[in-house]
Amino acid sequence: MIEDKIREHYPQAETGSYITRKYLAYLSEHYNEDLQQMLFATSVCADDINVSTDFRRVLTRPFTLGGLGGIPFAGFTGMVAFGHHIPDSGSGFIFYGPHIGITDEGELGKMRRPGQAALSNSCGALMLALSRLESEDDIYVPMNVEYDYQQILLERTVMPYKHEILISENSKKAITEVTYRNIDKQLHFLIRKAKDEFRCNRIFLLGAIIINTSPEYHDYVEVRNFEVIDLHTIESISSESIMNQEAFKAL
Repeated sequence: MIEDKIREHYPQAETGSYITRKYLAYLSEHYNEDLQQMLFATSVCADDINVSTDFRRVLTRPFTLGGLGGIPFAGFTGMVAFGHHIPDSGSGFIFYGPHIGITDEGELGKMRRPGQAALSNSCGALMLALSRLESEDDIYVPMNVEYDYQQILLERTVMPYKHEILISENSKKAITEVTYRNIDKQLHFLIRKAKDEFRCNRIFLLGAIIINTSPEYHDYVEVRNFEVIDLHTIESISSESIMNQEAFKAL
C-alpha cells in the first residue's frame, strides 16, 4: 500500500483532506475563528501538483507568498500586503513547506503526474539543486542571473547545508528537510519584521512536508508545526521608512 511506503519515511503523515478537516475544525471550535473572516496564505512551491489540501477551497482567495521550493519569495513587501488584506476583525492563516514526490514503489523525489506515463522529479527545483550540489566536475557556486533568480536563490539557501545533505542516508529527503527549516525561519523573520502592519491580533501557522503521489492516490501531509502568533507580544524587527510611503500603505 502507498500509505505504508509513505510512512516508512514520514511516519506522522496523514492525507491532505484529513489535515484540512482537522485544522479547520480546530480553528473554528477551539479558537472560535470565523473562517469567512480569515485570510489564507501559502508558502508552498509553485508546482501545479501542490493541491494536497483543501484549504484554498474553504479559505477563499489565497495569498501566494511562495515560489520555487516553497521559499517565501514575496518577501517583506508580500508579507506586508498580506497583513493589509486581512478582513476587519479577522485573522491570518499561513500554510507552508516544501514538497517531495514518491513513486508507487516507494522511491522519494519522483512521481507519476496526471496524464503522464513517465516519472518526473518532485520537487523539480529541489532535485535540480541537488544534482548541482552532487556535481563532481567542479565546485558549484550559484550565481545570480535575472532569468532564473528564484532557482539560484533557492540553491543559495541550501548551499550552507551541502555536507549535511550529501552524507545523509537519503539526500532527496535531506534537501527537503533543509528547505523546510529555511522556509520556517524566513517566514518567522518576515512576520516579525512586518508585525506592525497586520490588521489583526494573531496569525496561525501550519508548517508541513507535502508528499505527492500518483494521481489515483491521495497526497499526504506530515505536519511539523502548528503555531499561534500573538502579534501584540512578539518582538518586532526595525523596518525602513518605506512603510511610511503612501503607495506602500495602499498595497
